[in-house]
This record gives sequence, C-alpha cells and structure tokens, in this order.
Amino acid sequence: MSKSLIAAFLAAGLALGVVAHDANASIGATPPPSQEWTFNGIFGHFNRAQLKRGYQVYQEVCAACHSLRQIYYRNLTEIGFSEDEVKEIAAEFEVPAGPNEEGETHEDGEPIMRPAKPFDKLVNPYANDNAARAANNGALPPDLSLMTKARKGGADYLHALLIGFKDAPEDFKLQEGMSYNTYFPGNQIAMAAPIDDEAVEYADGTKATKDQISRDVTAFLAWAAEPELEERKRLGIKVMIFLIVFTAMLYAVKRRVWAKLH
Repeated sequence: MSKSLIAAFLAAGLALGVVAHDANASIGATPPPSQEWTFNGIFGHFNRAQLKRGYQVYQEVCAACHSLRQIYYRNLTEIGFSEDEVKEIAAEFEVPAGPNEEGETHEDGEPIMRPAKPFDKLVNPYANDNAARAANNGALPPDLSLMTKARKGGADYLHALLIGFKDAPEDFKLQEGMSYNTYFPGNQIAMAAPIDDEAVEYADGTKATKDQISRDVTAFLAWAAEPELEERKRLGIKVMIFLIVFTAMLYAVKRRVWAKLH
C-alpha cells in the first residue's frame, strides 16, 4: 500500500474520530430557546440600565472565577456610568504598581499594590492560569470577554446555560464534582449553578429573579464582546440609505440620458 494511501486512511480516521467526539459531546444537550434581545436586528441597541445591572451581576457573581480581560474600567462609561462613578468602581480594586509608581516591589519581593484607575483593565480574579486551575479542581474558568461570540447560539445559549441547572435524572450517571445542565453539551459541567432568585440586590430596585439576572449579565457580556455594535449598525443604516439614494439618482440619470437618445 502506498504511503499516500495510508496517509489518506489515517486522515479519514482522524476526521471520523473528531466528528464522533463532537457528536458524543453534544448528546443530550437541548438547543437553547430563541430570546428577544434589544441588540438584535438592524436597529439593535443596548439597554443601558440592563448593562449596568449586568455589570453588577458580573462583579458580584461571576468575577470571583471569571476574568474579563478585554475591558478597561474606563469602558464602563459606555454603559451609563459617569466618570466619577468609574473612578470609584476602579478604586475598589488593587493592581500592581509600575516602576514609576513609588517603586515596583517591597524589600521582600512582594509587588507594591495601588488602587486601580480607569485606564487599568478589570482585575483578574487569579494571578495566572495555574492559580485558577488550583482553585477550581483543575478546571480553568474561561475568560468571558468574547463568550457570547465564542459559543454557538451566542446570547441565547449563555442565557439558557445560566438557568439550565437541574437535578440529574435518576438514570443519568453524573461524575463527581460535576453539575447537571440541560443546555450544556453532554449535560455535565464543572461549574455549579451560579445564580438563583435574589442572588443580587439590584441598585435600581429591579426584581432579581433568576431569569432577570441571567438576561442582564448576558446582555452585559454581549456588550463586552462587541462594544462597537451600536456604532456599526448606525453606520450600516447610513450606508444603506446612501446606496438607496445613490441608486435612485443613477436610475433617474439613466432615464434622462436614454430619453434624449430616443
């Protein structure tokens, strides 16, 4: 048998193995139901009050394990916080001081810490991935910056996942340390149910049901993944209007030119 033929069989076997693995991983996962979001559609936009609630949920519930590495504190002005509020929010956290900020380390080698400022990124809950794994039984909590874009189903999937924690059926073999989730591929997830009714007390008085909390933090993470969404859609509308007007003008010119020729 030629080497090329052997290589072809190996490639085919590998491809079938990947497909089988993906198929097995998705067994039992219920497709997430479609939801209505203010940011869907050509005129989609973010609800600022919802985004502020979502940030509160992220900070009080999710930030203990999950990072948001692509967002700076100053970006929070885009979701409705004032500059003074952002300064107060940032100052609640500490980051390592730079070499031009009263030194870099203490005499014992420990880094000098300072209150975070608007130009700092949101503080990571762990110093590095090894520390994150050590705190989570070997599992690495994913960064949430692009979560709604990285998962099939986007915001619908994330919302469903957060409310999809159930007691495992009697005939389902749940591995130790895992939780049962209706919408997670394979129905087993290393994360415990993160939210429940009244898991947070909203600053604006909104009733904090599990569904509401899930919707708010999902909307916030959708913004974090695509903060330019509104600007992009506004530009798209302007371009469409321009093309329609330009096309109408060309059609009018064409009719006038051909009218003279006839």
